[in-house]
Amino acid sequence: MQTRRSFLKFGAGAAAVGALAPLTVSANSSDVKWHEKHEIVIVGSGFAGLAAAVEAGKLGAKDILVIEKLGVYGGNSTLNAGQACFANTDLQKQLGIEDSAELMVQDQLKSGRGYASEELLKHSAELGPYIYQLTKDCGCVYRDHIINTGGTSATRSHQVVERSGAGFIRPMLKTARSYGVKTKTRHKFEHLITAADGTVLGIQVRKDYHFGHEDSGTLINIKAEKGVLIATGGFGANVAFRQALDPTLGNEVGCTNARGATGDGLIAMLSEGAMPVHLSFIQSGPWASPDEGGFGYGAGFSLYNFPHSIAIDRNTGQRFMNETADRKTRADLEVQRRDKDGKPNPALLIAPKHEAQKDPSMENVLRYNVAWEFDSVDAIAKHFELPTKQLKKQIDDWNKYVKAGEDPQFGKRMNMSTGIYLTAPFIVQRLWPKVHYCQGGIQINTKAEVIAAKNGQPIRKLYAAGEVSGGVHGVSRLGGCSTPECMAFGVTAARSMMKA
Repeated sequence: MQTRRSFLKFGAGAAAVGALAPLTVSANSSDVKWHEKHEIVIVGSGFAGLAAAVEAGKLGAKDILVIEKLGVYGGNSTLNAGQACFANTDLQKQLGIEDSAELMVQDQLKSGRGYASEELLKHSAELGPYIYQLTKDCGCVYRDHIINTGGTSATRSHQVVERSGAGFIRPMLKTARSYGVKTKTRHKFEHLITAADGTVLGIQVRKDYHFGHEDSGTLINIKAEKGVLIATGGFGANVAFRQALDPTLGNEVGCTNARGATGDGLIAMLSEGAMPVHLSFIQSGPWASPDEGGFGYGAGFSLYNFPHSIAIDRNTGQRFMNETADRKTRADLEVQRRDKDGKPNPALLIAPKHEAQKDPSMENVLRYNVAWEFDSVDAIAKHFELPTKQLKKQIDDWNKYVKAGEDPQFGKRMNMSTGIYLTAPFIVQRLWPKVHYCQGGIQINTKAEVIAAKNGQPIRKLYAAGEVSGGVHGVSRLGGCSTPECMAFGVTAARSMMKA
């Protein structure tokens, strides 16, 4: 927040502002030179920001601004697999899946290992059916197939037909604009502007910003009458920041995030007193491939095939994990796969082609050399230098587990493997975790209000939603649970601002 004291801290940068000199006295809003004024200001155009924009439009807001620092909308949200976990939907009922918000919360609390917020998870899960319908009203189209993700006790990950976050972003952006929402790219959030009592008055933005050129563009001040929502996402692409929090997450570990996931909003709020929570809880995706950059095609292939396939340690030719355990469990085990010199020796996901070919992801991983087809176990063993005898025994044992409907080796839930035997030809992909999600951020309450560290009270007219907020999921987030949570708290922030 830009107060007189903090101006001194930011002095060098602000001094270059020139025309923004009135900011040196911010105790009185009349001292600030405002270049724009809006009813609601939303920073970030991902799931949380656009859900807030749509909801605020539905509630009658007349002047909403959404800014995005990159040249395209959607941020990190566009890069996910287009999945969202909802409980008790009409599609689940059609498929005979029994589920509830309570069960979804319990699954997430277990994954959070005692650190997740039951209050926030419950708030998000109970809003799930509303979010599911809101996205459909926006024009999002879901597949008639629901995906089983790791760590869940019911199949609940709904997926849009595009199998990409863009399947949410495009319809929501179009809907937001239909309500008159103003959207602007290349507008980088710099910091908050506050009154002397800490109330957020607006933000300072670098207009016409180009990523990587931090001095590009022009600084302007934007006033927000009802409030500011920070929905800037996580910091997975900021290697220095994440490695300071977790020394194991240096350059050796890839990242699925967009280049803009540098934590700008989080750092700005922290620097001015927002409550930090669980910042070192940084999740790596166990479905990633080391043979492509970013999120890639391998993630979709792994997600589809994990339930009926096996992950093999190349040193032993044996399984080493439950392939549908929660993300942290799998990622921690995968990164331990090393050769005799301690260098990464990525595990192998071996899938039966007769099942893998039912999902479009197979064609992409084969086309781009992210996975390879083999006609026999011997061919796999020879190519990857695996102990053949042990690998054959493991595959034989696995097929016995499929027949029995029980996995005595790792206790994997086998109802998604029924009748799917691991037989040739095989599709094989290497597995190596990539930084994917930051469970830590600034603390919010069930109104999406940002909490101040100095007194535990909400900072007036400041809201946050999505990955920039922390403490929701605890140590490990379950797959498909970020999308609905981002949207739920975006919607919540909009409702709070409209009531303020």
